[in-house]
Amino acid sequence: MNIEIREVTSENLKEVLSLRISESQKSYVESTKQCLKDAIECNCYRPAGLYKDGSIVGFAMYGFFPREKENGRVWLDRYLIDERFQRKGFGNIMLEALIMHLIKIYNCNEIYLSLYEDNQRALHLYQKFDFEFNGELDINGKKVMVKVL
Repeated sequence: MNIEIREVTSENLKEVLSLRISESQKSYVESTKQCLKDAIECNCYRPAGLYKDGSIVGFAMYGFFPREKENGRVWLDRYLIDERFQRKGFGNIMLEALIMHLIKIYNCNEIYLSLYEDNQRALHLYQKFDFEFNGELDINGKKVMVKVL
């Protein structure tokens, strides 16, 4: 199995925009269209397509965000698997690849993310990868989790 994390470019934009999540997940994660709009507005974001054997199965948006009084933070800000590929193990496979990717490009020792606590499927996945709540809330009121490497 060949896993790739590809930057969103004009070559893969259409397939990134074709990704969909189920109706029940729409309150938890923004559409890829909204994510790409957010990435234009904030240059810290790096949107990427997630590929297995050359076929897109998901999307992530991550980045390094500077902070005033401390070192910046690496955030896995958006993460989704297309509804056609859910419940097939891709959430685990792609999250593991993303963690390794973030460590490689940012040489970080912590990775942050946030989620609505009632998003039980995502919570279970992140806990399996040793993300823990740190007591903070993000600007949208979601609970912040951190993985210490």
